[in-house]
Amino acid sequence: MNLQVELAPRGKRPLVLANPVMTASGTFSFGLESAQAFDLGRLGAIVCKSVSRRPRKGNRQPRMVETAAGMLNSIGLQNPGGRVLIRELAPVWATWTVPVIVSIVGESIEDFASLAESLEAVPGVSGLELNISCPNVAGGLDFGRDPRAAAALTAAVRQRTTLPILTKLTPNVGDIVEVATAVAAAGADAISLVNTFVGMAIDVKRRRPVLSTVTGGLSGPAIKPLALALVYAVAQEVAIPIVGIGGIATAEDALEFILAGATAVEVGTATFRNPRAPFEVLEGIQAFMRQEGVEELAQLRGAAIPASLRGRRSSVSIP
Repeated sequence: MNLQVELAPRGKRPLVLANPVMTASGTFSFGLESAQAFDLGRLGAIVCKSVSRRPRKGNRQPRMVETAAGMLNSIGLQNPGGRVLIRELAPVWATWTVPVIVSIVGESIEDFASLAESLEAVPGVSGLELNISCPNVAGGLDFGRDPRAAAALTAAVRQRTTLPILTKLTPNVGDIVEVATAVAAAGADAISLVNTFVGMAIDVKRRRPVLSTVTGGLSGPAIKPLALALVYAVAQEVAIPIVGIGGIATAEDALEFILAGATAVEVGTATFRNPRAPFEVLEGIQAFMRQEGVEELAQLRGAAIPASLRGRRSSVSIP
């Protein structure tokens, strides 16, 4: 069976994954201790927690709450900053056989572009995921909601690095297809779909919001049908690879995204409950392909999209 996928087919640098299963940014700490506990080389790629140019303390507690079918988080992009990543984390990643994609975030286009440039020749860094879609910080959705702003940011980063670029989009937008086509035209090698949905929880005894920031990002099984519909819509309009994200916990979940047009998938919130989830998803995909006699993963990509809808505006109604 051939599970290999390419996330930057038109890029200056290739980003070839042995298989389509990746980890999602911010949901699992993949450091030296993780490499000792898991055979990370079995996965397609690791996406690290979002990093900014300068360290961020994140939001005050409480900033996580479990929901009926997932979780709300408002971490606020806490991270040690780009210099620490380059000095301490990247050297560890350089010893791994699995590609590491660095999720980057900023408050301005220059923040993104300069951080991308600083990572250009760092061993251990195989690509960048532009987090223009975080709902947990002030202005975190500004770039992701405006097609022109999203395209301008993507283009600025493209000018400063040859690393493969995955632009991560927010579902909290009127027309995600418009944003996706804009970043594809601006130079993104792939599109990550989707980040969390804005939601909230209220403590009925205290009669106050649970999260310190009132709202947070909803992830987990609750958002899978919503994320799947967005991937299905975007896959009909863009020619670059799509990385499906949102509530993926099983191989069947991952296969749904691939059938909807995704080239690869990221497993995120499921790892809080089951750290082996990404590996079980991979094993399940392999078992399905053996059972169905599928030799090439590419045979499944987009198979759920009728031929009459490919290459035209989706008929899926996105609220």
